[in-house]
Amino acid sequence: MSFRIQPQPPARPNRCQLFGPGSRPELFAKMAASAADVINLDLEDSVAPDDKALARANIIEGIGAVDWGNKTLSVRINGLDTPYWYRDVVELLERADERLDQIMIPKAGCAADIYAVDALVTAVEAAAGRNRRIGLEVIIETAAGIAHVEEIAASSPRLTAMSLGAADFAASMGMQTTGIGGTQENYYMHREGQKYWSDPWHWAQAAIVAACRTHGVLPVDGPFGDFSDEEGFRAQARRSATLGMVGKWAIHPKQVALANEVFTPSEDEVAEARAILEAMEAAKREGQGAAVYKGRLVDLASIRQAEVVVRQAEMIAT
Repeated sequence: MSFRIQPQPPARPNRCQLFGPGSRPELFAKMAASAADVINLDLEDSVAPDDKALARANIIEGIGAVDWGNKTLSVRINGLDTPYWYRDVVELLERADERLDQIMIPKAGCAADIYAVDALVTAVEAAAGRNRRIGLEVIIETAAGIAHVEEIAASSPRLTAMSLGAADFAASMGMQTTGIGGTQENYYMHREGQKYWSDPWHWAQAAIVAACRTHGVLPVDGPFGDFSDEEGFRAQARRSATLGMVGKWAIHPKQVALANEVFTPSEDEVAEARAILEAMEAAKREGQGAAVYKGRLVDLASIRQAEVVVRQAEMIAT
């Protein structure tokens, strides 16, 4: 292992990020009452151009007026290629309550994109005399974003989380699909008359996880478009969790429980992890560097895996 220790990501639950348009303020209280760990109020894709200013005003009012409990509260601003984003940042930080935790930057293409937002946030924070430091989260949803994913992950000490945005990512990559996440009909292997479907998002997710884990950022899976397909959502979420992602977006309230189900360690998983830690402690007391647990070898690598499960369970329980 490198002598440069990988920094730890923020210690917060991030199993589900629930999105809602800023143009629908009647949804804010319902979102706050949901079981999602993170709330993303949206100024970007779900808001029509003529409604941007009103949506921004709705969000600014809602940040202070709604009881968001202990949830992480984030606002997705408009893309840096639009005329809206700078007003989003300035007005949010000049006018909104300090309850706001972070700003989400869509379509991040390079480290300079995050630098630009960071610079503006820093200036407005100082000018407005804000006491709470705003975090940033980004969405990788372009070919440029995935090509520069590591430099983006390392771009700012404000950066807390990174998500994969499947729909815009597919469009940017020229992928022949209109599906948002999940298995794609024509992405398969063929053998002995049978089709075997693989995961077209796997490589991008793995790149995001590696970049995030290197730089202390939370890796998050993005949307699953067909909210009527619960098993499809579960399947993608389980693949994401296995790869090391900590949570997933919900674009419909019914997806919140599904994301929490997948990204919350089960009682059996937590018990197993604790038992592995106990077995290793017993081995250490006997001067051994490894132990046998249920017929298999456990060593320091096993300990690190078990510690991840236990930490996650303890964090969710608090």
